[in-house]
Amino acid sequence: MTERLPPRVTALLPLLLFLLIFLGSGIYYTAIGTDFAFYQIKAPVAILPAIILAVLLARDTLNRTLEAFVAGVGDSNIITMALVFLLAGAFATVTEAIGGVSATVNMGLSFIPTSMVLPGLFLIGAFISTAMGTSMGTIGALAPVALGFAQATGLPIPLAMGAIIGGAMAGDNLSIISDTTIAATRTQGVSMRDKFKLNLVIALPAMLLTVILLFILGDTTIEPVVADYQLLLVLPYIAVLVLALSGLNVLAVLMAGIVLSGLTGLFIADEYSLASWGGDIYRGFEGMLEIMVLSMFIGGLSAIMKREGGLDWVRERIQRIAGAVGKTSKRAGEAAIAALVSVTNLFVANNTVAIIISGSVARELAEDYAVDRRRSASLLDIFSCVIQGLIPYGAQILLAGSLASISPLALVGQVYYCWLLAAVAIAAIIFGFPRPKPATN
Repeated sequence: MTERLPPRVTALLPLLLFLLIFLGSGIYYTAIGTDFAFYQIKAPVAILPAIILAVLLARDTLNRTLEAFVAGVGDSNIITMALVFLLAGAFATVTEAIGGVSATVNMGLSFIPTSMVLPGLFLIGAFISTAMGTSMGTIGALAPVALGFAQATGLPIPLAMGAIIGGAMAGDNLSIISDTTIAATRTQGVSMRDKFKLNLVIALPAMLLTVILLFILGDTTIEPVVADYQLLLVLPYIAVLVLALSGLNVLAVLMAGIVLSGLTGLFIADEYSLASWGGDIYRGFEGMLEIMVLSMFIGGLSAIMKREGGLDWVRERIQRIAGAVGKTSKRAGEAAIAALVSVTNLFVANNTVAIIISGSVARELAEDYAVDRRRSASLLDIFSCVIQGLIPYGAQILLAGSLASISPLALVGQVYYCWLLAAVAIAAIIFGFPRPKPATN
């Protein structure tokens, strides 16, 4: 049941159909001036024809194909992602209901100059994500605060969300405890420390350029009105940040945030009750239903495409193109590794899974083209990070868009860090930097 069938390109058609419906409908309704254009056809509904097409194109029995779909839906990465969605939604809703978001924003504006709001959000996101090892938890915790800052200062909401997403992806890419780091180093057989050093040389210029750009873009003439705030209302966010930095599991961090927010509301607000708390938690769950269902459907669709040989077809074509270039150029091998994980990530919408799927082929390419395996691990992590932070159907953008009630497509062009990281990483391949020092035994 789990074996994959011979490669074929038609296995990729279902995802292309989904993107055509999802993006095409949004563009159409935007063109005719419809409000909330990208919400006219909900993404979980837009993906249903793609799932049906995948089942019809499958070269196995209906039962086996549906079993593969269900297995993809129930993948541990997908279920973990769904739980993060639910808990992040609940945390955001409860903290907003008790006044925690407003208090945190007012406290932040008391200390942070308006011009530094965007760079500050980016750097805080990067710091927390590095400590937590997860971009999702970082976005879930910081997105409500970023939204509050944007509303108070008049900054575009997509720009603030883009800063958070960029910081989250930067930390996820660099963190030693990140799933992507673990997957990249294990598939290539290198140490985390060595991969981190190479990643840092490429990531730091991109981060510096991002800070400068966000500083320029964050210039606003609107002077925010800073109201008084109760420090106790800020406590849930402080606790979440402290727990995140301690390395606690993201699910436990968000759960602790929900509990502490509710208890704070019960203690401070006379009108806040257990019923209010329970209702806010459930409203948070409801707000995440769309992206949770979409993520599960994407997981199932990806499983069918993988089993039907779609991803194997991608790998074969990239290997063939790389082979046509010749086996004398390290740049060709590095470009092939970058392209492999990038295209794979486009189809599976999960950077960790993309690395795992691409890892063995990337290792073969590294051997064929004399690419240092520390370098191949670094490229796998970097380019999966870039793609994951930019695809509108990826979990990170979907979560941020849902928490801010804006279209995922409005965020794609605002995640400046990922665009700059891609530019620096491509330059690194072209000019051959950084050069890993010879490994010592």
